[in-house]
Amino acid sequence: MTDPTASASSISRTPQRRRRPGSHPAAKGRETEIGRKKRARRINRTLAAVFPDAHAELDFTNPLELLVATVLSAQTTDVRVNQVTPELFARYSTPAAYSSASQTDIEEIIRPTGFYRAKAANLIGLGQKLVADYGGAVPTALEDLVTLPGVGRKTAHVVRGNAFGKPGLTVDTHFQRLVHRLMLTEERDPVAIEHAIGALVEKKEWTMFSHRIIFHGRRICHARTPACGACPLAFDCPSFGAGPTDPVEAAARVTGPEREHILAFAETEKKQ
Repeated sequence: MTDPTASASSISRTPQRRRRPGSHPAAKGRETEIGRKKRARRINRTLAAVFPDAHAELDFTNPLELLVATVLSAQTTDVRVNQVTPELFARYSTPAAYSSASQTDIEEIIRPTGFYRAKAANLIGLGQKLVADYGGAVPTALEDLVTLPGVGRKTAHVVRGNAFGKPGLTVDTHFQRLVHRLMLTEERDPVAIEHAIGALVEKKEWTMFSHRIIFHGRRICHARTPACGACPLAFDCPSFGAGPTDPVEAAARVTGPEREHILAFAETEKKQ
């Protein structure tokens, strides 16, 4: 894990003339487009220091496994998906195996992920289409991926970014609520959000920016009660104060294996 003291002194994040947390002009609708772009990129740099190991939290070893796991992740957690995929991947290792699988057998394996009947049908259909249209290989093009059963733009970007190294913004529920809370866009449609944020953040950073925002949402910026008083984005967040601002109270809400690093980083930030 990156040393928080080194991180705080080696990269440019918050403005040289710091405002009081929560007093950012964006909170009053007075942020310029240039200011918003600069802030989005500062946020990305800060999160890169806070979460240097940000990554897709679904377990996979190849593009097909990631594609299947992402289809299963709809309306459930990555943890639950990771609990069922070892057996699933062991039994079905190729598109052809999915294409000829018994729906009942797949349903029984993936039942804990919820919506298992629809998901099982999607996996079988996905396997059939990969065999029939793509020679049994997972395609890399966005327009091809979204033709597969159960695959939308979000899933396609996850696969492209993490299996093929193609830049893409994964607009999941965490991403949507965080870019709104950070007031980086007012768009509500996922595709419109994707394009709006894509205009703010460098294309080469899109995949990692998605991971960092999602990590931040799962560990610090919780939906109901964000840990504002322990947040490394406090000076760049116009919604500061949506959760407890007391450092001790906020620290109790920080979760994840990076918790000690996050708290040390936030403490270092206050001293800059």
